[in-house]
Amino acid sequence: MLINMNKQLKFRTEALQSDPDAVNEIVASTGFFHDYEIPVAVELVEERLAKGIESGYHFIFAEMDGKTIAYSCFGEIPCTSGSYDLYWIATHNQYRGKGIGKAVLLETEKAIEKLKGRGIYVETASQEKYAPTRYFYESNHYILEARIKDFYSKGDDKMLYVKRFD
Repeated sequence: MLINMNKQLKFRTEALQSDPDAVNEIVASTGFFHDYEIPVAVELVEERLAKGIESGYHFIFAEMDGKTIAYSCFGEIPCTSGSYDLYWIATHNQYRGKGIGKAVLLETEKAIEKLKGRGIYVETASQEKYAPTRYFYESNHYILEARIKDFYSKGDDKMLYVKRFD
């Protein structure tokens, strides 16, 4: 069942003091990330709270009924002009399959275009458990630009997806 985005889902870009805990819960709920990766996601929100825009991290937070249920974190790639990394995108497991991730991705793309971004770069793994993630990007018109063999570990390749803006 898709969510009626106009009535229920609200987006914001400013990080709140409650967001480190919310991001921890969201990322942990997915089952896609290692335990050592979750604090990295939280750290980026904390850095944004501490340094503001100077942190280089931008966020889109999706809320429903006052609860943060999904988010993305992105930033311009150093030494480029308009190339952006999508560092994190995650939807709380209870809300997956309802179109929320796609809505967050679209908001992220709009934000990057507003920042005069030329393209967005996303990496994921080749393990079978990430097949839904790869399908998500492909179904949102991201192109597999590169595959780096054995990047994460033996038999786990880095998959680099790209979406360029006109």
